[in-house]
Amino acid sequence: MSKRRIIILGAGLAGLSAAWHLQKEGQDCLVFEKEPEVGGLCRSKKIGGFTFDYDGHLLHFRHRYAFDLVKSLLGNNLAEHKRSAWVYSSGRYIRYPFQANLHTLPAGVIQECILGLISRDGKFKGNKDNNFLEWIHSTFGKGIARHFMVPYNTKFWTVHPREMTCAWLGGRVPRPSLRQIVQGAIEESQREFGYNSRFWYPKKGGISQLPDALAGNIRGVRTGCAAKEINLAKKEITLASGDKEKFDYLIFTMPLPELPHIIKDLPKDIQAQFKKLKWNSIFNLNLGAHESNLNGKHWIYFPARGTSFFRLGSYTNFSASLAPADKKSLYVEISYSKDKPINKGAIIAKIMKDIEKIGILKSRDEVCLEDTNDIKYGYPIYDQNYLSARGVILKYLQGNKIFACGRYGSWKYMSMEDALLDGRRMLEFFRR
Repeated sequence: MSKRRIIILGAGLAGLSAAWHLQKEGQDCLVFEKEPEVGGLCRSKKIGGFTFDYDGHLLHFRHRYAFDLVKSLLGNNLAEHKRSAWVYSSGRYIRYPFQANLHTLPAGVIQECILGLISRDGKFKGNKDNNFLEWIHSTFGKGIARHFMVPYNTKFWTVHPREMTCAWLGGRVPRPSLRQIVQGAIEESQREFGYNSRFWYPKKGGISQLPDALAGNIRGVRTGCAAKEINLAKKEITLASGDKEKFDYLIFTMPLPELPHIIKDLPKDIQAQFKKLKWNSIFNLNLGAHESNLNGKHWIYFPARGTSFFRLGSYTNFSASLAPADKKSLYVEISYSKDKPINKGAIIAKIMKDIEKIGILKSRDEVCLEDTNDIKYGYPIYDQNYLSARGVILKYLQGNKIFACGRYGSWKYMSMEDALLDGRRMLEFFRR
C-alpha cells in the first residue's frame, strides 16, 4: 500500500475495524472519536454493580472470517447461546418467529392466519423497490400480516409498511415454507429459523469488551476529539478543540445526516438529497431488578399498539455476571421519530405500567436501578426516497475522497458483524 494520510471519523465497530485492517496491511491512519471512550453505541457502562449496554447488542455470524476475528479478540470471554426469543400476542407468549409457531394462539387467529396464507396471490416480483406491505401479504398472507407483521413493523419503523421498500430485508425476516407454517400451527416447531437462531455474547464485561479489544490493537485512536468542520477544498478537518488535521482520504462512520452540518459549502443539490433521509430514534430504558419473570427468555417482541415498547430483553439471561448475584437486569426499547414523538417526561411511568400489566415485574418496587439512553439515530427508514438519495450522496462523497463506512456512515441496516466487515471493505479503496 502507498502511504496516504487517512483519517477515520468515529471509533465504533466499523471505524475500529477499518483502522485495524488498514494498519494490519501497513497503512497508517488516525481515528478521531468525539466520546471519551471507543465503541460508539457498542458500549457498556457500570452502574451500582450492574453492567448495562447502550441498548441490546448481540453477535450473530454468517461469515467465518468475522467469527474468527471476534474469537481472536475475545478469546475465552465469548459464549454461544441458543436463541430464546418470543412474541407477546393475544395475551400470551408465542415462540419466535411468529409465523412458524401459531399453535399457541387462539383458534380463530390460527384459522385467519392459515386461510390468509393459503389465499396469497404470489405475484410479488422481489424487487428491492417493491412495497414492503405487498411483500408481507404475498409472503405470509393477510392474517399473519394483521396479527404480527404489520403492527410490529409499524411500531418498530414508526412508518407503515406501505411507505417502505424491501431494500432492507436481506434475509432478516424468516420465511418458513407453507408446510412448516401449517406444522407450526398444529404443534411446536423444533426447527431453528432465521440468521439469529444462535448468538454470541461476552461472558463478562458486556458488549464493550469487543471494541475495547479491537482498539487495544490499533495505533492512533484519539478520544474526546469531535469533528467540527470538514473543508473539502483544503482537505482539512477542524476539530472542536480548534486543531486542524489534513487528510488525503477520509473514512466517515458518523451518522450520515450529520454531514451537512460539518461539510463546508455543500452543493445545494446534495443538500436536497440529505433532506430526504429519514430515520427512527430509540429510547432505551435499562433496569436493575430484584427479580423478573422472564424465565430464561432472551428477548420478546411486542406488536400490540397498546404496549409502549416494541422489544424487551434480559441482559442477565445473556450473562449472569452483568448484575449482582441476587439481581436481574433488563432493557426496553421504544421507537419514535420526528413525525411520531414520545413524551419523554412520562414515558418511563408508561413503560413500568406496561411491564407490570404483562407480569414481567410484579411492581415498580422490584426495580432497584434505572438508566436511560436516548439514541437519536436508530435505523434508517427505507422509504421510496432512500435508495436514490443515499446513492447520490455516497457518489458525491466518494468523488471527494470520503468513504462512508458502517451502519451509520453507510446509512444501512447493519448487524455488528456487518459493521466489522464493512470496516474491512475499506481496504478495497486503498489496494488500487
